[in-house]
This record gives sequence, C-alpha cells and structure tokens, in this order.
Amino acid sequence: MTQDEIIKIAREADWPDSLVAPIIMAKLSDFAKLVAVKEQDRCCSIVFAQCESDNVAQRTVDAIRGKA
Repeated sequence: MTQDEIIKIAREADWPDSLVAPIIMAKLSDFAKLVAVKEQDRCCSIVFAQCESDNVAQRTVDAIRGKA
C-alpha cells in the first residue's frame, strides 16, 4: 500500500488534516505494511490448509504475495 493510499484511507476515516502530517503518515505507512504482511500470512495459511495440492497452494500463495 502506498503512502497516498494510506492518506486517502485516513481521510475517508475522517482523520483531521493535522493527523495527516508527513511524519505521522510515515509511521502509519510502516504500521500498515506490518498489518498487510500479517494478513497475507493468514491468507496463505488458509490456502495451504484448503488446497489438496501443494503446487496449487504455492502458486496461489505466490500470487497473494505478488510473486507470480
């Protein structure tokens, strides 16, 4: 997720402009990246649990992680 996307979401959540300052957005961007990785890991573990073929699961996981 880009910083511009994070700013857009912050504004959609009615954050005041004072909280959309560059230093806060930089930290929020770091936080959003950590959340995204955690969500990817969760999705990937579900894929491996549900797929009968490890090959299909790996291709799906690679797509989720943007490696495909």
